[in-house]
This record gives sequence, C-alpha cells and structure tokens, in this order.
Amino acid sequence: MVRRRATRRSTARRLLGVDVGGTFTDFLYWDGTALQVMKRPSTPDDPSRAILEGISTTGWAPREVVHGSTVATNTLLTRSGARTALITTKGFGDTLAIGRQARPHLYALHPTRHEPLVPDDLRFEIDERIAADGSVLTPLTDTDIDAVLDRIAARNVDAVAICLLFSFVNPDHEKRIAQRALQRDMHVSVSHEILPEHREFERMSTTVANAFVAPAMARYLDALESGLNSRSDESAPVRVRVMQSNGGSMSAADAGREAVRTVLSGPAGGVVGAFAAARASGFDDVITFDMGGTSADVSLCPGRILERTDLDIDGMPIKTPAVAVHTVGAGGGSIAWIDSGGALRVGPQSAGATPGPAAYGRGELPTVTDAHTVLGRLRPQRFLGGAMPLHPDRADRAIGTVAEAFAADLPRAAQATIDVVNANMVRALRVISVERGYDPATFTLVAFGGAGPLHACDLADELGIPTVLIPESPGVLSASGLLHADVTKDEEQGMILQLDADATGEIDSLESVFNGLDQRARSALAADGYERGVRLERSADLRYVGQSHELSVPLRRHMSVRAIRQALARAHTERFGHADPSRAVETVVVRVKARAPGFRARASSPKRRPKSDASMASVHWDRPRRTTIQDRATVPRAGIAGPAILTQLDTTTLIPPNWKAKPDAAHNLILRRTSPRAGRRA
Repeated sequence: MVRRRATRRSTARRLLGVDVGGTFTDFLYWDGTALQVMKRPSTPDDPSRAILEGISTTGWAPREVVHGSTVATNTLLTRSGARTALITTKGFGDTLAIGRQARPHLYALHPTRHEPLVPDDLRFEIDERIAADGSVLTPLTDTDIDAVLDRIAARNVDAVAICLLFSFVNPDHEKRIAQRALQRDMHVSVSHEILPEHREFERMSTTVANAFVAPAMARYLDALESGLNSRSDESAPVRVRVMQSNGGSMSAADAGREAVRTVLSGPAGGVVGAFAAARASGFDDVITFDMGGTSADVSLCPGRILERTDLDIDGMPIKTPAVAVHTVGAGGGSIAWIDSGGALRVGPQSAGATPGPAAYGRGELPTVTDAHTVLGRLRPQRFLGGAMPLHPDRADRAIGTVAEAFAADLPRAAQATIDVVNANMVRALRVISVERGYDPATFTLVAFGGAGPLHACDLADELGIPTVLIPESPGVLSASGLLHADVTKDEEQGMILQLDADATGEIDSLESVFNGLDQRARSALAADGYERGVRLERSADLRYVGQSHELSVPLRRHMSVRAIRQALARAHTERFGHADPSRAVETVVVRVKARAPGFRARASSPKRRPKSDASMASVHWDRPRRTTIQDRATVPRAGIAGPAILTQLDTTTLIPPNWKAKPDAAHNLILRRTSPRAGRRA
C-alpha cells in the first residue's frame, strides 16, 4: 500500500505527515528526493500503534513527524480524560454548571444537558478578587492557596484548572496558585495562558477542557516520541509536531500543555491541503469536501481559509482559533439502518476500522462502502492498489438486509443508501454556503478523503457547482496538509478599548499591545527552532459600541481609527448585510499569529505517462452502463469522458455520464459537466 512519486529536490529534510482517521491512517513521507504515500487500517485502541507499525514495515527514517491527532477530540467526546479540579474566585464555583442558561433543545419538554467535566465536589472557591481594571479588591494569601491545594490533593485529582475573575487583565493571583500547585507536581492549566479573554463561562469551559485532555495528550505524545526514537539509530531525537485546529502545527511539548488547541486537528489539515491544491490549479474560491470512513468535513474558502473561535464540542463551548469546518456523520463506513418510522437512514454510526464495512471481510452491517461495491464502483482487484481485497459477496448480503426492508433489488437498495448519505452531505454544504449568503455555483468543489471522489460529482450536480477538483493524492490529502502546514503560534490578549474619531492615545495603546504580542509569538517560535522566514498576522475582535458579540477582523500595522472602522464595516456587511461606519468601534480581543514556513516541494512533470491499462465493465449508474475502468496515472492529457472509474492507491474517482475529467499541469484532476443537467439547485 505504498506509492512513490518523484519531485524536484528542494531539501534534505526527511519528513512524515500522518493523519489518523476513524478507518485508515494516512502517511505521506518525504525522503529528500521523493514523496511516498501509504494507507493502513487505524488502531482505535492505540492510534500510535498504526503509526509505528507503518514506519516499521516501510523502513522509513523520518527526522520530523507532523501528526494530525484525534486524541483531544475523542477524550472530550468519550469523557475519558483526567480527574480534574477547578479553582475559581469565591462566589463563582457554579459558573461552569450555570453556563449561559441556554436550552440545548428549545422545544424539548424535558431538556437534558451533559454534566460539567468538573463535578460539584471538585469545584473549589478561593477568597480573592481582582477588579475589571486589574486592581486587587481582595488580596490572595498563601494560607488560602495551601488550604485549597490540600483539599484537592486529598481527592486524588489528576489535573487542576485555575480560572479567576479578570485574570486576563491581571494574572498575578493565577500565577501564584499555579506556582504552588506545580511545586506539588500537579498538572495545571491556567486561564490567562489558555484563553486571556473576557466572558467568564467560555474562558472557564475552555480552561477546564484543556486540563481534562492535556494529561492524555501528553502521555500519548510521550509514548509516540519514545516509540519513534527507539526505532531510530541517529543521535538527534525525532521531532514531533502536532496539527492545531487553526491550520498550523505546534511542537509536541506545546500540544501536551495546550491540547485544547488540537480538537479539530485532522479536519484542519485537510482544508490546508485542499486549499493549497486548488491554488496550484488557479482556483481561489473553493469548497473543500473531505469524506473519510466516519465523517464528512466541509469548509468554504472564499479566497482564503476562514477561521472561527466559537467551537462547541458535545455541548462544551471551547474558544480557540480553528479552521471553519462543518462536520456530519457521513463516511464510507456509515451504517444504513431503518428507523422506527420505516425510513432509510445512513449514519451517524460508523463501522469504523473495526469491524469495518462488510466488504472488508469482517463486518456484517450495510455501509456506504458496501453500496458502492454492490454497484460495481469499487473494483475488488484494484482497491488500495490491489493490496486489500474486497468481498463483494459479503457486501451483497449486507445490502440485502436493506433490500428486504423495502422489497427492492440489490442495485436499488445500494443506490438508495448512496442517495441518503448524499442528501446528508448536501445539507452540510448548504449550511456553509447558501445559509451564509454564498452561491455554491460560483465555487469549485475540492473533493478528497478516501470516499470524497466517489460522491463529488453527485454533490456538485445537486448544488449546481460546475467544476470539481480531485487532488493528485486525495486519499492522503490531510496528511499532505499536515506536512505543508506552517508552524504557527497564536498570542491573544483581551482588551476592551473604545476607538472614537480622535482616539490617538488609544491607537498608541493598541499598537503597544500588538508589539508585545508580536515579540511573544516570535520568541515562542524561536524557542522551538523556527526563526527564519517568520511572518506575523494581526487581527482583532471588533464590534460597534453597544453590541454584545464581535467579528474577527484582519488588521495591519499602524492602522488609523478610520481604517479600522472601514475594516469592521466591510466584515459586518459581509456577515450581516449592513454596517454603520459612523458608529464608534471597540476592540474586545487583539490577536497575533506568527507563521514559520512549512515543507515546500513541487512535483515534477513525469517524462512519460504509463501505458494505459483501461478495460471495460458493466457498472450501475442510473442503469447498468458500459464503463471504462482505468488507473488514474494513465489518463491521457486530453482527458477521459464518463462513465468511467479511475483507480489509484488511496481512492477511487467516479466520472458519471455527462462528465469529463482532465489532468492539469499541477497533477490535479479537473472534472466538468459536458451537458446541462435539469435538476435541483442550491
């Protein structure tokens, strides 16, 4: 399951990008002269096992590993993290339970919500108080600190979250508590480091989430680094970086301390890789569509990768910079089932890696992968480059349970399964485009993941998208995104500052804070060994005075009040359709992102295309049709018309009737309709 692809020599670094998915673990390795691709089944009980076994079987010797990890996400979703205590200001111990008093289900007669990560008996209040301007109202004593820590130590706690009122303005009290807790060998997360912003509930929730997942992440990364170095015969240790939710990577040490920044690690890598592939082919406005074995992740990129900070993981608000990704439970392993009303449903449950779809030889339940196998769209002899056999007879039996429920034949049941999962994904694509005022017909759909190219043209037809782009190695594109992602460091500071027309002094204060964040971000990258080529990006969360929510707006150095107002007006108009440029503006949070360039290598054009291995077979589309089956690498430069199925190691691409695919100079595959389709639009 390994493929080698030549590139121009640009560096002697040996790098490995690894993305751990629910079904497969994807590898992309640069040995100094060429890129190599591999997929192997994931090991959900210990994700690092698939990584270490994959490296052992190939003989690769990476000096740097960039990892897309699901450890933080899974730890939160399964609530299997550390036994965590919370220290907060006297009178605020129930903030985590009270939250915003929002009903999760507005019309539920008996609404329920998850219990907080920290139960009542592990929330401790301490007698101290800092005012909104940073002045000390109630001093903190060492006696009170020791008393609280003694009570925590008696509860066999694994981690401590510290979140005091207005610590983002004056962190002195938090620092003192953290210092004494560290002296007792406690694992500590402090809010002025995790989220130095206002809004007490969100800051507390994010800090608690970090304390809850950080020990598990630190243990996992320590074990991975140990395993990598035990297999290395070189003196210098293997460096491990972890993908952040914001699309940049961070050191393993930072990821162990600030694990909450990795909750969308894998999906972020996919968006970075997809956007880079689209740019290489000259497309700026794209919708990325990543369909793996368990879920489908979609993101809208109107000329840039969009970020957000208002994440919600299983009812827990987490404020951390993240690529704007929308996820639905729709993947190749999604299980087809009949609900109590007799309707066919697909997902969100997935067969995952164990036992996997029935066609993989161990599972029995019907999945999307089984439906494609029944229709002849997945070719048993060519799946994963022929390294992993498919079992069509098992897929037939699994889909047969769906057929029996509707008294249908196998092809109709299989197509119905695909139609349902497509409908789920179309809804997700509409959420990020139509519902935000964007016409999907003006975008290009970039499809990747192991299952994305199987569904891309169907989704494009439903939304009226005229062009589909399939990257060169779509099944491992997330690993490619990890490898190419910049190394980043985010610094932020809460700062409520009103900017009136004559706010000269305020502008000076704003510039001073930005300069301080610039220096901190640069120093953090330098400490990890990244000093060359660093560039800084500034932004601020802005709002009109009187508003309760803000927008993140990119800013330049030394901007005037007028320029800042204009920037907010543009962002406000784009988001809400209107703005008030004459109204006073205030900052809420100022942010700096430092970027050190990631891996750069450009594929060279092959001197000779492989000889075509095209064959013909009957494949079910709207009806059985004679279909070309061909290795993608042998597609002629003039292109290939559908119906056709293109196979490669990491995925299968479907070219339906009335579509044509053509490779371009960037080695991407560009698919366009050859005739209009009368049907639904967005």
